[in-house]
Amino acid sequence: MLSLHEVGVPQRLLPFSARVESGQQVHLIGPNGAGKSTLLASLAGMLPSTGEIVLNGTPLKACTGSDLARLRSYLAQQQSPVSLMPVFQFLALHQPATASENDVEQTIAYLTLRLRLNDKLARSVDQLSGGEWQRVRLAASLLQVWPTLNPDSQLLLLDEPENSLDVAQKLALNELIDEFCQSGRSVIISAHDLNQTLQQANQVWLMQHGSVIACGSAVEVMQPAILSPVFEVGFQLHSLDDHHWLMTRTA
Repeated sequence: MLSLHEVGVPQRLLPFSARVESGQQVHLIGPNGAGKSTLLASLAGMLPSTGEIVLNGTPLKACTGSDLARLRSYLAQQQSPVSLMPVFQFLALHQPATASENDVEQTIAYLTLRLRLNDKLARSVDQLSGGEWQRVRLAASLLQVWPTLNPDSQLLLLDEPENSLDVAQKLALNELIDEFCQSGRSVIISAHDLNQTLQQANQVWLMQHGSVIACGSAVEVMQPAILSPVFEVGFQLHSLDDHHWLMTRTA
């Protein structure tokens, strides 16, 4: 579904090759400044890169802006409201061009209910809290590629999507991401919760100093011997209720 061949950004990201299959959830992990945002922006077609990125058989460099909007959605790490408009209008800006009005209304209702925004639709985006604005941005990103609205969508790119979310909101987002992947589409996420990555990711790309230094399944990459030198923290791996959990090791 998505293939990367020697994809890099001069001075920021060393060349990297990988393949993401349909329905997979890929987590990018690593310390701050490791290059996760740079890699995501490159995959979104928002940052010039070397090498080749192919999405659903089409080289990303051959895609127009409308092609990119149809095939993938990208949530940048930070974005401030650029104009004063109600939430429902902001969401409408992200609806797929070919979707029917009725389907859009139903999907907006579904996503905003799940993300606990259904009572915020008439509020101006400049009057939202940080967590509310993050959830509005997430709803807009999901709306753009939601399977029932956009049959051509393939990929959702999320840079630290859980910023400013509480526990219930994180759970709701995880459920929506799982639902999106179950439709045969894929998600690539910049993540900081290592235990969430351990439980949910199909692939993990561990980054450090602008380089992907480990790439594989969660079980392969999320090992204390691999993680500890990168994060400069001692880790221990424990098993509980048929799940593995990482804990920091005290001195």
